[in-house]
Amino acid sequence: MYTELVFLTIVCLIHVPMFVIASVGETDLNELSEQQNSVVINKCCESNEIMVDSVCRLIDKYNQSEWIPQFKTEDGKDKMVKYYKFVNGVPDCATTQQRPIFYFGKSEDELNLLVDGRLRHIIHHEHSTDSIKDDPSTNTYTLHGPIIIPEIKEPSSYIHEQKKYCMDKIFMTSTNLTGEYALVCVPEVKINWKDTSFLMQKILNPLFHAIAMVFFLLTAIIYFVLPTLRDLAGNIITSINVCLIVSQAADLVRIFTEYSNHISFMITDIVLYISLLGAFFWLNSFGFYIWKTFKSRNVFLRVTDVRKYCYYSSVVWSSVIIMAAMAISAHFLLDTGTSPYRKMRTQFSSSILVDDIEQETIGWLGIAIFFTPVAFTILFNIFFYITTLKVIKRINIYGRIHYKLKGCFNLFVQLFLIMTTSWLFLLLSWLNFDGLIYAHIVVNLLQAFLVFYVCVIRQSHVTFLLRKSCFYSEPVPTGEWGDEMTHMNGGNY
Repeated sequence: MYTELVFLTIVCLIHVPMFVIASVGETDLNELSEQQNSVVINKCCESNEIMVDSVCRLIDKYNQSEWIPQFKTEDGKDKMVKYYKFVNGVPDCATTQQRPIFYFGKSEDELNLLVDGRLRHIIHHEHSTDSIKDDPSTNTYTLHGPIIIPEIKEPSSYIHEQKKYCMDKIFMTSTNLTGEYALVCVPEVKINWKDTSFLMQKILNPLFHAIAMVFFLLTAIIYFVLPTLRDLAGNIITSINVCLIVSQAADLVRIFTEYSNHISFMITDIVLYISLLGAFFWLNSFGFYIWKTFKSRNVFLRVTDVRKYCYYSSVVWSSVIIMAAMAISAHFLLDTGTSPYRKMRTQFSSSILVDDIEQETIGWLGIAIFFTPVAFTILFNIFFYITTLKVIKRINIYGRIHYKLKGCFNLFVQLFLIMTTSWLFLLLSWLNFDGLIYAHIVVNLLQAFLVFYVCVIRQSHVTFLLRKSCFYSEPVPTGEWGDEMTHMNGGNY
């Protein structure tokens, strides 16, 4: 009996510690497994940084605490996640755009971090979007442009997968508000081929831009290739068409807002506005040349002097460069009162949501500096038109130069009306009314066709030279006075 008790005691002393060790080991293994499978969260800033006014800053400098993520389940309930790890850096959006989202508790945008590491962006539609503030922290309801269709009342939501978002704490120094910040990749566009806005802005608009570039290119080539058209007026017309080609190409890039990064829109804006400014400055120089020649007492001067075109070119491009430098400097140095992000509408869903994508573009101060000279050139051109018309009415006898200048004057007036009308429709399209946007798209194509029509088709001497050089393979006459001498000497049209 005593032997059996001793044996049982020894067995217990051996097995109980082994059981305890096994139990503790199993707990450690489970905890180790949970740590290895911890939730991965994409953090925008480094571990010792948070977002301060949309820029990563050290936490210690602002007396703020670290970001502690709050998790939710698919149905919106709070869920405690014990183990998670951060992956620092901005999302990899490839060719799609990045968009910042701010969440301060009462925003129209709501950010929910799911337990599996994905990010859900919920957009509530019950709040008013009439007043949009540039500072997101001062806007208690909406943080971007009007994104709702009135009849929709249920909130819309998008889920951003891993590596397609980053999230962090944000602190606004102007209001001392703290919230959550996310930089997300814009969801892929779902095409609705029956949508009028998509057809006009994504299909017809780039098609019209391509056709317009062809018309401008044909006009520039004709006036550049035919020797008798390469006088001062012809070179100015060629320069105007080249500037319009560049503006069309830059505007074509801006159509596809979902396939580029922010800085490309800044560059395309600059190229677009510089080319438009150059086109109107060349048109203004065209009107000045005609006005000055008619006002001169001796108009029987050779007007095909290359040196005179160089003078005009140096003045035009120097003015354009100066105005562009002023506009760009004003944007980066002085335009601090407005947000550098302007709204560009893109369609996320064919039936749910039309959202506004914020793109870094030239601010309104820079645009004003670009477009104010255009407005002044329009006023100067009106002055040139009125005064030149009075001189023409007083002339009783027309010589060869007068004949040519009157034709140039008529061409100048027609180009002035066409380009000014297109420029005004461009300004109206910024009001973001669909009808005005569609009108600008159509007028943009009409501008190119009308420029080609008044510069080539309507000019009988140009069509005559084209027929001689293209259809009859005859050498183009290159007399001292150009194509007007051919017409005066009995050229058939």
